[in-house]
Amino acid sequence: MEYRSVPISHVIRDLNKQYYLPAIQREFVWDLEQIERLFDSIMGDFPIGSFLFWKVEEDHKDDWAVYEFIRKFDGERPRNPLAGLKGINRDIHLVLDGQQRLTALYIGLNGSYRYHYYRWRVAKLYLNLLKPPTLNEDDPEESRYQFEFREDDSPEDANKELWYSVGRILDFEDAEDAKADAKRLLAGLPEKAQEDAKALIGRLHARIHTFCIINFYEEKTQDYDKVLTEFVRANSAGTPLEYSDLLLSTATAKWKNLDARQEIHEFTDHINAIGSRYSFGKDFILKGSLYLTKDLPVQYKVKNFTLKNLLKIEDNWDNIKAAITTAVRLISRFGFSAKNIVAPNAILPVAYFLMMKGEENFDRSSEQQDVKTQSEIRRWVVLAMLKNAFGSATDTRLTSVRKELEKHTSAETFPTDKINAALGIDAKLSDEDIEELLTNKYQGKYTYLVLSLLYPDRRWKDDVFHEDHIFPRSEFQVRKLRKRGYDNEKIERYTSLCDTVVNLELLTDSENLGKNAMPFEEWLSTRDDGFKKRHHIPTLKSYGMNSFEEFVEDREAWLVRELRKLGKSNGRSS
Repeated sequence: MEYRSVPISHVIRDLNKQYYLPAIQREFVWDLEQIERLFDSIMGDFPIGSFLFWKVEEDHKDDWAVYEFIRKFDGERPRNPLAGLKGINRDIHLVLDGQQRLTALYIGLNGSYRYHYYRWRVAKLYLNLLKPPTLNEDDPEESRYQFEFREDDSPEDANKELWYSVGRILDFEDAEDAKADAKRLLAGLPEKAQEDAKALIGRLHARIHTFCIINFYEEKTQDYDKVLTEFVRANSAGTPLEYSDLLLSTATAKWKNLDARQEIHEFTDHINAIGSRYSFGKDFILKGSLYLTKDLPVQYKVKNFTLKNLLKIEDNWDNIKAAITTAVRLISRFGFSAKNIVAPNAILPVAYFLMMKGEENFDRSSEQQDVKTQSEIRRWVVLAMLKNAFGSATDTRLTSVRKELEKHTSAETFPTDKINAALGIDAKLSDEDIEELLTNKYQGKYTYLVLSLLYPDRRWKDDVFHEDHIFPRSEFQVRKLRKRGYDNEKIERYTSLCDTVVNLELLTDSENLGKNAMPFEEWLSTRDDGFKKRHHIPTLKSYGMNSFEEFVEDREAWLVRELRKLGKSNGRSS
């Protein structure tokens, strides 16, 4: 292994020409501030770490899946394009350690960053030439220079800001030419400000073109397994290498007929578009690939990522996709969405059961036996999530459930009781469980899930639902409650109950917008006859604020009765 040093400009100009990314690299994950801080470190002469490049000989360059660096980052589509190496008749370098830093330099010097902040914006990196370098001894982490991603160079305060496009520095081999080019930009400034600005331009030029800041080790072996080991070790610092990243990367390199990265990314997008949309990541798909492939271990361990195992997953890929897709469509019918799937791994046993049944349209079936099985699956998923069945020792628990399912390969009905026994969980919600569920607060981890359970007959596919305060939150301000003549004890009771499940319901987005902060008594008078039954609203003589405590007492009793039904095997299907 050889150690070398080169200027930043030498590497930046050769990205996607000589330097590429191996499939074992993860995607670019840095945000704007991280890129700005990298440039600040470079300008301040702070070390930015060493790099590890793998020299791939020309005869071997087509043996691996190779990707390009991102120049124009897009937050909606942050994926690296596959590199086309046809016509490149030379050795190439693959970056094993330093992808995030090199991509950050590439974007800052020669690209852009598209991100969402109230709206989608495309920004480029600028340096404020009017801000002298500062050193905060109390906070050495504070930036010394003012680098900033901006949509344009328009200053907010012309007396304090003069924005210089950082990428402009690449156009000049000589620092004096860069300064001369900025002459028109600096025109009108006081002489001292001009000199300071030129000094900043000169310093930036030296750090990009002259100083050998890119210090790298060059690995020359053509042994992929040795390179893979080096990659894992190099990425053990900083953001840890996830086993899912390693599996995806290794599969990309070792699958014979399919591009694993493309397949898994496209499939992830596909299931996330089902129903009211989800937020599954590639780790869920990869875990599912292990789980749904016969005789493979569930655990993420490097020793399990053998060529033999990866080829088994490739051969089983169509079955994996079909089973997970059907399972996600099914839970979507049950009212599960990105908001209330608190344990995504609970879906994998369902997918395994469906794969054994071999019915890709099971979720659409209305046959009596299938409807009963759907009901059993819903009951189990609900209880598994509410009881945090996969909160710890997940791999062990998933393996136990898979073994139990394998004993019932010919079963018509989902073996709920057998699985619960394997997990060691009670099939019913105890009074203590229910009491705890009802204490969940507005927008809490389990709140949307608990609320969704109260609407077993709702159609979830075409609507977006919001958590809504039945008695408006705005009415629980202490000053308003005092104005009503309530004493401190009553005010404390009201405010403690305001955000809990007993004062929450799920409304469509249009309903919620129309309701706004309207007093509940007034809002209720505008609703149809079935509204109270749908939302478990008790019948009271009055629905004004003075009746809130009576409302809470009656509604809590109603909700307790509904939640107790969830543990019964004859629960309704959705």
